[in-house]
Amino acid sequence: MTDDTLVALDGGAFRMGSDEGLGHHGDGEGPVRTVAVDAFRISRTAVTNAEFGSFVDETGHVTDAERFGWSFVFQGLIDPGLLASAPPVPGTPWWRRVDNAAWRQPEGPGSDVSDRLDHPVVHVSWRDANAYAVWAGGRLPTEAEWEYAARGGLEGCRYPWGDDFPTGASARANIFEGEFPTHDTGDDGWRGSAPVTAYGPNGFGLYNTVGNVWEWTADRAVPTGRVTKGGSFLCHDSYCNRYRCAARSRNDEDSTTQNLGFRLAADPE
Repeated sequence: MTDDTLVALDGGAFRMGSDEGLGHHGDGEGPVRTVAVDAFRISRTAVTNAEFGSFVDETGHVTDAERFGWSFVFQGLIDPGLLASAPPVPGTPWWRRVDNAAWRQPEGPGSDVSDRLDHPVVHVSWRDANAYAVWAGGRLPTEAEWEYAARGGLEGCRYPWGDDFPTGASARANIFEGEFPTHDTGDDGWRGSAPVTAYGPNGFGLYNTVGNVWEWTADRAVPTGRVTKGGSFLCHDSYCNRYRCAARSRNDEDSTTQNLGFRLAADPE
């Protein structure tokens, strides 16, 4: 982790959460409350495939997805030849359990990240993300730190740039546009993940804090797991309006999916 990858933020009090009721029942976005964070540093982007590869090369780390032998992949991005052997997840059939899907081959056998080294690493569990953070000399951000940073200094806005969500050529984030889950138009420029600097930064110089991939935080979730923030390229208003600063979800510490990554934080120097 180098100094130029981290933005130093002074911290302070901010209005965290949302009372709009746009998230899923039980997400716990509200009520809006005043929260104070101390000074901290946070990376401008999510950790990339290239960066995670350096960690693996140096440490020999084996991710949870690799140990388990499978991970969850969105059906619209799977090679049709793999669908028959990739059972759908009950209740969310657009997710498929794909054997040997992992960070190096995000869509399973036959895929690789050689042309996506600047995309966020995915199929990493909280435990994988935490191991990387320790190796890099940092840590995962708390949920409050993450949201403070994601807002970029804007008080109470829905998105890092304001309250409106431009689409098409004016898009500011990578989400699912079209008819979910059957057709992503890609009008925002991408189907699946995008490079970590695909859109302009927020007021603090951070990229893609909403959309693209969910990001792990250090905070424990109730009743189980860890809090994730930011939404992903699969978020769509019809079921997952979570590509907002206040939005939150949770996953078990060993969970891995094609749309879940992380960024680093650190204490002040």
